[in-house]
Amino acid sequence: MAAKKFSVSKKINSSPDVVYSIIADYNDAHPKILPKPPFISLKVERGGIGAGTEMSVQIKMFSKVQTYRTVVTEPAPGKTLVETTDTGYITTFSVQSENNGNSCLVTFSTELAHYSGLMKKFEFWVISKLLQPVYKIELEILASEAVKQI
Repeated sequence: MAAKKFSVSKKINSSPDVVYSIIADYNDAHPKILPKPPFISLKVERGGIGAGTEMSVQIKMFSKVQTYRTVVTEPAPGKTLVETTDTGYITTFSVQSENNGNSCLVTFSTELAHYSGLMKKFEFWVISKLLQPVYKIELEILASEAVKQI
């Protein structure tokens, strides 16, 4: 069955380079934009800036702490960063320049590549309903952090 996907976007009044650098910096900047809760921790195990970063992320949902491993790739450096988890979820961070580079449209999208079986369908539906508001908050924090760097 085809992949299932959901996304949240926001226009941010900051340079795409600044915004992307925050997203790609898993050592310092990215952990600051994660809403707590539900995120508990992000521990870089290898790398830390963009492609090649490997990390362990903890999130609390339904009173249960879940830990997953994530690997980062950059199919379009400076524009697109992808986190792939050991649980089959793929989250893409896309930064599109607007207004001659004075602002950008940022989109967080998550997909489940192997979307078969009733339990996976239910799991994805629940995850999408829980994470969409979290992504909206994360984008607000990202916008705030980007303005601080101007």
